[in-house]
Amino acid sequence: MSTSIPAPLHELAEPQSGVVSRRQALDAGMTSEAIAWQLRRARWQQLQWGVYALFTGPPGRDAVLWAAVLRAGRNAVLSHQTAAELAHLTDRPSDLVHVTIPGSRRARPIPGLVIYNSASIDRARHPCLAPPRTRLEETVLDLAGAATTFDDACEWVTRACGRRFTTEKRLLEAMTNRVRLRWRGPLTQVLSEPGGGVHSVLEFRYFRDVERAHCLPSAQRQARVVRDGRSAYRDAYYAKYRVVVELDGRVAHPGDTRWRDIRRDNAAVADGGVTLRYGWSDVTRDSCRTAGELARVLVQRGWVGAPKLCSPNCALLSGWR
Repeated sequence: MSTSIPAPLHELAEPQSGVVSRRQALDAGMTSEAIAWQLRRARWQQLQWGVYALFTGPPGRDAVLWAAVLRAGRNAVLSHQTAAELAHLTDRPSDLVHVTIPGSRRARPIPGLVIYNSASIDRARHPCLAPPRTRLEETVLDLAGAATTFDDACEWVTRACGRRFTTEKRLLEAMTNRVRLRWRGPLTQVLSEPGGGVHSVLEFRYFRDVERAHCLPSAQRQARVVRDGRSAYRDAYYAKYRVVVELDGRVAHPGDTRWRDIRRDNAAVADGGVTLRYGWSDVTRDSCRTAGELARVLVQRGWVGAPKLCSPNCALLSGWR
């Protein structure tokens, strides 16, 4: 019995992080006995049922992902959280590997894998990246559609645009190809924001619930400001009144970031401006009071308008008067 590994199998395994399926090994010329010998001698290791690593030692992340795709079978692709990991949409790998298979197939549960079915897998598949995965726009919409709250869905969309991985236009185009999509209406509103520039859920909630709901002036979003030859970006900038609004969804600042923010605020004051800084609760739970406070500052700096109540129970006056 020949136990050598055929050259075509080596060539196939190299771009697959050293991982092959049993079917691939047999098609390359190996016999079942030769495969069993490699495993018995611990020259190979089984990563999934019928999927082998042609090396010893702990498999790397790429090998684990290749093993999942090969185990899931023909035309499978990495998707959802795992595709987001590969696209750097998330910095925390999922414990489970998420894969999507064609809608015409059904797969039994596989330990360590979350399996989805899609009739549109050919369209969703990225044309060249390996391991096989969904396109970035499809990944974002998969995750947004699976979100249990709108804020979570919005977070995936704004993060993808905020990190400049895609654009609002591309996501809107991808949405038109989906017959069903949860949160379609509000996500369309997020992606159709005039001028774009919404980079987080907090920013969207600010423009919707603080600024627009109370008929305040429209700010420039992610406005570029140059000072001493250096560029900085303001979350919201009311240029006519030199009012900057910075939005911070973090619970606390790391030390260096805190001082950077203080220096940025001081620079705004030195240029004759003023900076207002709001967190999550200011924008979500106290949006009316925040709108009143912002309106008072804008009036002090020359705005001749007046805010409006967003509802009969609006608490705008608590900040406005």
